[in-house]
Amino acid sequence: MIYIVIAAILMAAELLYFKIADRFNIIDRPNMRSSHTSITLRGGGVVFLFGAWGYAAFFGVTYPWFLTGLTLVGIVSFVDDVHSLPDSVRLVVQFAAMFLMFYQFGILNWNDWWIVCIALIVCVGITNAYNFMDGINGITGAYSLAVMLPLLYLNESVGFIEMPFLVVITLSILVFLFFNFRKKAKCFAGDVGSISMAFIVVFALGLLMLQTRDFSYIVFLAVYGVDAVLTIVHRIMLHENLGEAHRKHAYQLMANELKVSHLKVSAGYMLVQLAVSAGLIFIPINHYLYLGLVIVLLSAAYVAFMRKKYHLHEEYLKSKAS
Repeated sequence: MIYIVIAAILMAAELLYFKIADRFNIIDRPNMRSSHTSITLRGGGVVFLFGAWGYAAFFGVTYPWFLTGLTLVGIVSFVDDVHSLPDSVRLVVQFAAMFLMFYQFGILNWNDWWIVCIALIVCVGITNAYNFMDGINGITGAYSLAVMLPLLYLNESVGFIEMPFLVVITLSILVFLFFNFRKKAKCFAGDVGSISMAFIVVFALGLLMLQTRDFSYIVFLAVYGVDAVLTIVHRIMLHENLGEAHRKHAYQLMANELKVSHLKVSAGYMLVQLAVSAGLIFIPINHYLYLGLVIVLLSAAYVAFMRKKYHLHEEYLKSKAS
């Protein structure tokens, strides 16, 4: 019953946010880099932040430093959704928030300061890569659900995190998907949504890895990770400014140039990630060998797809330039 109440509160909070966003013109206008064609409310992913606060309100502030970091990075991301902030400001806040998460983990010590610094850079990088992958209807919510479901399953046996936290976050994802997983989305996640969810995912995965001492669970982010990293490599090869918006991800080519439904692409990414995660959990194979095989196979699929279809994106860019 308590989860039904929380879900109802999250739904009401999201609807209230829509009124506020409409009143203050918090919208996303399409441009040549966009994968949508109509003006849409931005920042609907704030419900993920509401979910974390809702968990704390109903079950107690179990993770105070994490919640503080999440609130900090969520608020700054929301401000960036409304009025664009300098990259330096956002990065400083993200590193500060991640430092608070690491404090919550209890892994800060001077003897391993260099490992902590590397981990901070990697985790902030994962957070921003997760944000970069938010570009079509349903993909952030669907993919986040694909990450949460295996975590919920493992938590039954491993007990690495408070189960109500994962349940409430999953409820917030479902509320967001109700409005976003549509042919014409009611709202987009915005940076507040994708960055907040990335922060939550890194926290949950971090707790799992630290408790099991098994870092191969990073495979729960393999599909996003391969697409994001290889797209960055591709853009470096093209001598592009990595800070500029683009639509070169594999899922963007599918949705834009190949005209595949956004919902089919998002569902496809979700199902592939679920299959990859299930393989790690259920196939009796060395986890690190499995991780390596997954990365090789996904990378090969990405390269093959780009070699065959990327010319369509080049043709699109030429048509816009002319």
